[in-house]
Amino acid sequence: MVTIESDMGLSEKQLEQIRETIKGFPTGPGLYFMKGRNEKVLYIGKAKNLRSRAASYFQPSANIAESRGPKIVEMLGKVETVDYYETANEVDAVLAEARLIKDIRPPYNTDLSDGKTFPYLEITTSDDFPGVYVTRKPRAKGRRLFGPFTSAKDLRQTVVLLQKILKFRTCKLDISKEDAKRRFFRPCLLYSIKQCTAPCADKVKQKEYKQQIRDLTKFLRSKRSVILKGLREQMKEASDAMKYEKAAMYRDRIRLIERLDRRGTPDEHVQPEVFMTEPAEAIEKLSKLLGATEPIRIIEGIDVANIAGQESVGSLVKFIDGKPFKNGYRRFKIKTVEGIDDYAMIAEVVRRRYKYAMKGEELWPDLILIDGGKGHLNAAEQALREMEAPAVKIASIAKREEEIYLQDKDEPLRLGRHSAALKLLQYVRDEAHRFAQHYFHILRKKKLLDS
Repeated sequence: MVTIESDMGLSEKQLEQIRETIKGFPTGPGLYFMKGRNEKVLYIGKAKNLRSRAASYFQPSANIAESRGPKIVEMLGKVETVDYYETANEVDAVLAEARLIKDIRPPYNTDLSDGKTFPYLEITTSDDFPGVYVTRKPRAKGRRLFGPFTSAKDLRQTVVLLQKILKFRTCKLDISKEDAKRRFFRPCLLYSIKQCTAPCADKVKQKEYKQQIRDLTKFLRSKRSVILKGLREQMKEASDAMKYEKAAMYRDRIRLIERLDRRGTPDEHVQPEVFMTEPAEAIEKLSKLLGATEPIRIIEGIDVANIAGQESVGSLVKFIDGKPFKNGYRRFKIKTVEGIDDYAMIAEVVRRRYKYAMKGEELWPDLILIDGGKGHLNAAEQALREMEAPAVKIASIAKREEEIYLQDKDEPLRLGRHSAALKLLQYVRDEAHRFAQHYFHILRKKKLLDS
């Protein structure tokens, strides 16, 4: 048997320190973090039982090479501390793991560092006859979202089951209530087997169909206790009558409906990459808006976050050709500002970020975008002037009114809410805000990461 010490090259003293730390972990669900030198996060994993899962890496005489593979052995040889982040349930752990891996990009996580996202259940509420779809790319507007869900397979199976009960449409047809020719349209097989009321063929009135959708929405928002109780009673009756196949069918339906709760919420479990605008059009419109002679290809967004002036942090996100460039993301623990002073914190982030560009070690962006109003823009401009920086375009975008402040202009710009340029600026701003806030809340709850 190959021992854990020889597997990883850790001393007995190091192992004992790590084991003692893990003894203080909770036994509920959450994330565990393997951290190396200078608190660098090497690996993030999720667990139903944090203490048990984290301890399994450091059991005496554990053969890590055989059970976990050589990459994990290599990673464990660099581990200096282990930490955790407790979540309310397993679903939150799954979604938080995916988001953190995308943001932090630990070197030993590979499965979730790509662009894959979790699916949503989308109801196209702006349609005359709303459709119901499982999608990883929702509409930009005119829809209601449930999720993200942790399992696309379970979600698709559940939609099939719910369609049998509520008979909504899942087709992609463009159905207008004004289309008089609908009554001549031949509906698909789902109408024949009573799984759809066929609004495509005018087999159901709009008012009745909208009630079907309201019933679905109510079901998705409720605890679904009534229907689950009925299914359990039917399962018991079938089992008592020794109709075991029928009982198994009800059991499977119960499990699928229960799995509807294995989901997050669009606001809390944000997947910003899902809601990207069309980059080429946005860049063209934005370049024209800013009077740029060359396309605005590189945008860097800056935001700061703090509560009561404690553990203040700044974030910088980089977009290239309208898309996030995660390797260019940076976080900053504010060092020079006491108390609550957003302007001073913005100035600190600007100075720390662009000192490297001043030395010629990094490229200047085509646009620096600040999350905030005119005062935030002025703070960034002043910091660059003090650095004697070359001319660079700066803008800020304020929340609520979505006003855009530009250099040398007293009045803000107000673009139409469907403007491609506005959507790109909002995406950069929201990503910088999310990145700062997410980091802040992790720092606040657990001292996990350092910039």
